[in-house]
Amino acid sequence: MTAVLRSRRLRAAAVATGAAVLVTRALRRRVKDSPLWPMPALEQPISGIGRTRTGHRELLVVERAEEAEGVVRLRLEGESLPGWEPGAHIDLVLPSGAVRQYSLCGDPADTGTYTVAIRLVEDGRGGSREVHEQLQEGTVVAVRGPRNRFRLAESHAYLFIAGGIGITPILPMLRQAEREGVPWRLLYGGRSRASMPFLAEIEKLAGADGDRVTVVAEDEDGRPDPAAALADAPPHSAVYCCGPQPLMDAVAGLLPDGLELHTEAFAPVAAGAGAAGGAFEVELRRTGRTVTVAEDRSILRALREQALPDLPYSCEQGFCGTCRQHVVEGDIDHRDELLTDAERDEQMLICVSRCHGERLVLDL
Repeated sequence: MTAVLRSRRLRAAAVATGAAVLVTRALRRRVKDSPLWPMPALEQPISGIGRTRTGHRELLVVERAEEAEGVVRLRLEGESLPGWEPGAHIDLVLPSGAVRQYSLCGDPADTGTYTVAIRLVEDGRGGSREVHEQLQEGTVVAVRGPRNRFRLAESHAYLFIAGGIGITPILPMLRQAEREGVPWRLLYGGRSRASMPFLAEIEKLAGADGDRVTVVAEDEDGRPDPAAALADAPPHSAVYCCGPQPLMDAVAGLLPDGLELHTEAFAPVAAGAGAAGGAFEVELRRTGRTVTVAEDRSILRALREQALPDLPYSCEQGFCGTCRQHVVEGDIDHRDELLTDAERDEQMLICVSRCHGERLVLDL
């Protein structure tokens, strides 16, 4: 009830002062002017908080809390939000125009809000700092999605392995497994207990059977031992791992026969703009131009440099989807971590994906 009243007060204050309109207009200006993503300005929804014509939704930050050291939790409210399942993530379109992906870690049954938790990465690309410094209670933020490439498959038992902020997609999975009565175990590692988000809720989920959860704080116990956790997993268990790449590599290398591994990375493993690959040509069907993509250039960079300087983009790492294009002809060398198998037949992310062969034709 307190959260509902708080949300109503925030919304009422925004409407009474015109703050929602001002923030939305400011967001539109900054996104439009951003050198990172010169996309069309967002449309103004009737209420100031809702769906936009560009496929984004403008949500209100109704709660901001420090979930752990360096981790901020945001609860975003909106109307008629699409449903989601454990493992799903949303795209936050930040005030600068940058797009970042964050796992949903709330309750799928709550159809009026989305919850995300973001760790501040001091040496990152700036997205997490922007979230921490600019997304306060009462802020309006544009959201895309949700999408899910880390779904919880049916299984007779689960082993979850999480490192640090990698707990965010795992947490809703724990809740679902517990609700459905499916046996589960969790290995959860972090730098320190104070830095590990949702630790209290996880230990509460474990209940009397505290052995289901193994918490390893590096400053107390050293690094977690995935080998022991995997060895104890029942045969044919589903193993879900999210965390730093070295942790996921270790789990993959130690996986016993009979266990099914599912992973999700913080950052894409796709090859970047300078990835190995021969040169090829890209024909732009609608403009009638042909661009040569050199070995050391991405399609995105080649098109912006030679033909379409205003072509939208954001992450340049194959996971946000801003540069998605329709392919008319050609054999696509997919290197992204976003598109579904069905989408890959006719679409590609031109910031990382390339061509098997000498020629692609894009609907541009």
